[in-house]
Amino acid sequence: MKQLINLFDIIVVGGGHAGAEAALIAAKRGKTIALVTLDTTTVGRMSCNPAIGGLAKGQIVRELDVLGGVMGHTADRAGTQFKLLNRSKGKSVWSPRAQVDKRHYEKIVSGNVFSHENITVLSGEVVDVVVIKNAVSGAVLRDGTKIPCKAIVLTCGTFLNGLIHIGQKKIRAGRMGESGAEGITESLVSHGFFSGRLKTGTPPRLDKNSVDWSKTTITLGDQNPTPFSYQTITFAPPNVPCFTVKTGIRCKDIISKNLLQSPMYSGDVGGVGPRYCPSIEDKVHRFSHHDSHTLFLEPEWADSDQIYLNGFSTSLPEHIQLMALRTVGGLENVRFFRPGYAIEYDFFSPAQLKSSLETKDIAGLFFAGQINGTSGYEEAAAQGLIAGINASQYIDNSEPLTLSRDEAYIGVMIDDLITKDTLEPYRMFTSRAEYRILLRFSNAHSRLLKKSKKFSLLNGSQFDRIQTAIDGVSAVLGALDKSISPNQINTRLKSLGETLLKHAAPAKTVLRRPSVSIDHLPNFLFSDLNKHHKSSPLYGESFIEAEARVKYVGYIKRQRNQVIKMQGQENRPIPRNFNFKNINSLSNEAREKLSLVRPQTLGQAMRVSGVTPADISVLAVVLSAI
Repeated sequence: MKQLINLFDIIVVGGGHAGAEAALIAAKRGKTIALVTLDTTTVGRMSCNPAIGGLAKGQIVRELDVLGGVMGHTADRAGTQFKLLNRSKGKSVWSPRAQVDKRHYEKIVSGNVFSHENITVLSGEVVDVVVIKNAVSGAVLRDGTKIPCKAIVLTCGTFLNGLIHIGQKKIRAGRMGESGAEGITESLVSHGFFSGRLKTGTPPRLDKNSVDWSKTTITLGDQNPTPFSYQTITFAPPNVPCFTVKTGIRCKDIISKNLLQSPMYSGDVGGVGPRYCPSIEDKVHRFSHHDSHTLFLEPEWADSDQIYLNGFSTSLPEHIQLMALRTVGGLENVRFFRPGYAIEYDFFSPAQLKSSLETKDIAGLFFAGQINGTSGYEEAAAQGLIAGINASQYIDNSEPLTLSRDEAYIGVMIDDLITKDTLEPYRMFTSRAEYRILLRFSNAHSRLLKKSKKFSLLNGSQFDRIQTAIDGVSAVLGALDKSISPNQINTRLKSLGETLLKHAAPAKTVLRRPSVSIDHLPNFLFSDLNKHHKSSPLYGESFIEAEARVKYVGYIKRQRNQVIKMQGQENRPIPRNFNFKNINSLSNEAREKLSLVRPQTLGQAMRVSGVTPADISVLAVVLSAI
């Protein structure tokens, strides 16, 4: 076996969103990194849709930004259209999303990785991890080269024994045109890990010159867009349009008649697919009462002829895909650059991980991204960031960075992964967060800045820019303490159907009325705001956050009280080698599930699937006697 002379602090396996974030944050913290990838030209690649953010995902990107990640700032630089989603609902679930130039995004990320003095990018395939005394000491490449290290972060995406399906056609690959990875699954299983199979899919890529754009409907982003990153100083993105079309009954009939030609329905695919992002076959089969579905035509990069057909994920044979789409207005003569396909891949149950994303049985080994059963750029990037931070903390023999469910959507995601059954690819939703009123996209800075400082995740100027954003919110809240007289607001209140003021009142008191928004208040209240605040791209967001704090004050207080009430049980530790099977008072299912998951705290035990409140009461009594 050959051995590289270099001893790296951390080996990161994979160069996707998780791998790039893990490598960059660990390198930023002074660690030497070997990023090993099958193809060095694909580092930072957006392999699926040309977008960043979305419902709950936008909150994750904001949290990444405060914790030193690069996804948000990169999306701001590469974005082509920005939109704040969920505006018809409460501000706690508003979520930023951006269409992104995939080529530009990849160029920025790969440039950051390749130019960092602490990162060495190696072309190769890791097939084994070297374990000595239950701790990693290196990785082995397919050519026999051994790379010694102190920690490993596995971010293998869909490449572990990846198998692409297009109808009955099968291709062994990690994604179209790229080789899969074989060996890591077998290595990890030999070390005692258990794996499963999942499935995801992607839609066809269309030739834009084959689309009749006159039959499509244009969709644009916000006129006054909000950036993802607190580090974005100037922000004037283009507003590149996307377009929509609708399928019809003829399209539905073609897909219905050919369902058995889809490997998901013929039995060829054993992996479970994402329920929240169904293929067009699933839509037609599961939602048969709908005769029409909306499809989004999204340009993939500047001056590209390639269009991403969002909403038509499929693994039907290529000729069936074309036949169905050519029944859609505007797509009568459509041509493909690439058909849609499904991909099966190995994953490892994240119940085998600690909340730091380190494996429970092998010290120094971390998993991040789709290897943990998640789906999505944002979920992967967040796990990569946490794994990269904690791999460097592990090397320094320091406490890991962990996030609770009331601190961040990232905390919700990781807690869900390590305590619940992974029955399908995991995707973050706002509904997964019981404390979502506390987890607004607009308060990520105030939620996470202390953690970022504690773990030295940002440099001085980066901290200063985030502090400026926090100060901007404080300035708006201060302005809302000013009084408004009846003659300054009653005309507006009358138009809104609100009771008129009889006496002067603080602006925030008026703002708490259901029909009144901060935009309805007189401009003089904010005339004294610092010019520096007004020049910031996040100036408008300061008003969104200030209004949320005023209007939600009662709900925020109630949820914070719930958090305090839960913390006593949440943080009660469970000994590492605790034997749940010896507690006869627990239900059989609880003993089985708790032995599998091995929760670190009573709070985690409460959220394990199959564990009842009665089981938790028994466990609490037993723990109190230890």
